Amino acid sequence: MRHKKSGRKLGRNPSHRKALFRNLAKALLTHGRITTTEAKAKDLRGVVEPLITLALKNDLHARREAYRFLGEHKLVARLFNEIGPQYAGGGGGYTRVVKLAVPRKGDAAPLAVIELVKRSGEAAEKKPVPLKMAPPVMPAKAPEAAATEKAAEATEAVAEAPVTETAEAAVTETAAEAAETPAAETAAAAAVAPEANKE
Repeated sequence: MRHKKSGRKLGRNPSHRKALFRNLAKALLTHGRITTTEAKAKDLRGVVEPLITLALKNDLHARREAYRFLGEHKLVARLFNEIGPQYAGGGGGYTRVVKLAVPRKGDAAPLAVIELVKRSGEAAEKKPVPLKMAPPVMPAKAPEAAATEKAAEATEAVAEAPVTETAEAAVTETAAEAAETPAAETAAAAAVAPEANKE
């Protein structure tokens, strides 16, 4: 009996199991989600989550420990620079195992998807926006241009409104805006008022 024996043998000897989990961990850290058997996915959590915890420490010794297991400098750099910072301030639970409904064709082994959990909140807000996706910066408008634009909008509103009490209300609003604007803009607003009366 295997009382108090943790872990699954998965029908492999120790070196084969180690190579299997190394390859599965590399695939998961590279792609973010993989499909495998349910037993392998559950055991893979115990391999990947300590690697992400090492990435949270982010010191030289932690990088060497991660490299000792993964064996690829590019993957270690991705783990420490991209994946680790997403989970800053978290207390574990970096992976999720979701069982699939359909078993594997051939041997009917139960399948599962193991994926890295996407953290929302502070980590997502701190993520920098790429330069090509940044919104264009609009130049600041001069006060005269802004006032001219307001007068043009008022003119369009008066032109669209039917000739009744609404037109008179628009003229009074234009006159009120003209009282707030400087003298140079008052002339533009005064030119709008006679056009409204003609309609």
